[in-house]
Amino acid sequence: MSLTMQPGPLAGSPGDEVNFTIDGPAHRLFMHDFPRRVRARFAGETVLDTERGKFLHETGLLPVLYVPEEDVRSDLLEKTAHTTHCPFKGDAVYWTVRVGDRAAENAVWGYPDPKPESAWLRGHMAFYWGRMDAWFDEDEEVHGHLRDPFHRVDARATSRRVRVLLDGEVVAESGRPKLLSETGLRNRYYIPAEDVRRDLLTRSEKRTFCPYKGEATYWSLAGAEDAAWSYEEPLEDAAKIGGYLSFDHEALTIEPLPPGPA
Repeated sequence: MSLTMQPGPLAGSPGDEVNFTIDGPAHRLFMHDFPRRVRARFAGETVLDTERGKFLHETGLLPVLYVPEEDVRSDLLEKTAHTTHCPFKGDAVYWTVRVGDRAAENAVWGYPDPKPESAWLRGHMAFYWGRMDAWFDEDEEVHGHLRDPFHRVDARATSRRVRVLLDGEVVAESGRPKLLSETGLRNRYYIPAEDVRRDLLTRSEKRTFCPYKGEATYWSLAGAEDAAWSYEEPLEDAAKIGGYLSFDHEALTIEPLPPGPA
């Protein structure tokens, strides 16, 4: 994300304050080795197992893992008539993964005859992440997608103060939040649960998963659905915000206040 989204150098319009120009197409491709073993499982079978995966970064898109054809279980693949065209990579062909009575339609694609400028895609395949049952980075199961090595999450204690209001009523106020910076996203305040009016919150059914922070649990306020979220068991990169709450909703006013003493 840091390479292909603003202000990354492979974004369509990278940051303005640079002392260089990129001599190349506006839509950029960059492929590099992924440094660890990756496996995908479907219906109890390991469909791919590779230590030779490559990450493709493409302008405006999340990186995609491509793996050598030899590291994919060809006996579980059925080539289909489905094709797509990419003006930057060429014509893609597709395969369905079939194990017993289960099938993941058109879950795998590749470029058997890629454009000359992306010839290094030849002999590689990519998978739609969500169509497999499980993915493993070495021996750890991962969700959402593989972590981009250029993406960072940093949580810092801060003396900044912040207040959250709904229709003029204070929902949360703290002088001891954590400030979370994440590549490609604006800073977020995470507020200790003790500094939040929990009596105003109702737990939501919504859940989301971030490969860098973990599973988020959501809460609603009257007139503001899913306005707060928390990582109750965060991943290690976001351990400092465990149990803290962050807020974002058009009905809310989030006010930074003058900082307290450092």
